[in-house]
Amino acid sequence: MSKDEAVRELRFKRRAAASGEGKSLLVFLHGYGANAEDLMGLAEPMAPHLPDTVFVAPDAPEKSRANPFGYQWFPVPWIDGSSEAEAAAGMARAAADLDAFFDSVLEAEGLTPERMAVLGFSQGTMMALHVLPRRAEPVAGLAGFSGRLLMPERLKAEAKSRFPVLLVHGDRDDVVPPQSLPEAAGALTDAGFEVYTHISPGTGHGIAPDGLGAAVGFLKERIGA
Repeated sequence: MSKDEAVRELRFKRRAAASGEGKSLLVFLHGYGANAEDLMGLAEPMAPHLPDTVFVAPDAPEKSRANPFGYQWFPVPWIDGSSEAEAAAGMARAAADLDAFFDSVLEAEGLTPERMAVLGFSQGTMMALHVLPRRAEPVAGLAGFSGRLLMPERLKAEAKSRFPVLLVHGDRDDVVPPQSLPEAAGALTDAGFEVYTHISPGTGHGIAPDGLGAAVGFLKERIGA
């Protein structure tokens, strides 16, 4: 691996467990053009329900081509004019970065993968759905909002670990089509994952209170006290 291809260290925000004792970890993965702060705000309403949970949110590794104030996990051709080859290469490199980040943050917190859950939004959900199943040890769970399962045809053969997944999508999402939820759910179920779904009525490309409530309930069962 050349210097240019080396894994990039991701900058991140951290919020300590409300109880003062971090017994579990929740990692937020933001969407295209956003940053760590975008989802870290969810820690405030979630902390009372997950008092022993440390919240962490990394910035994606690249500056966004579409938003100079935000970041991207990989370029998106129909938004930023990149090529399909650039998008594929960017995703592969970001997957290595994120995989290494999970390892480093677990070590830093002194926790094991079964005490870590992930909450992703849009491109962050896509990254989580790609990286987490290919890790050797399963995490406690993934709550994915407004995302898509990339390369679903490869999942069954390449998955090394399986864990519960909650997929949440707004029925008026005009960025990532709502049909992406049943498509992902079908491929995940076929690959042996335990899948739950929630549709937020009247919601576009965002996180509505009912969806967040579903995620909190899902996460409490898996990393709560």
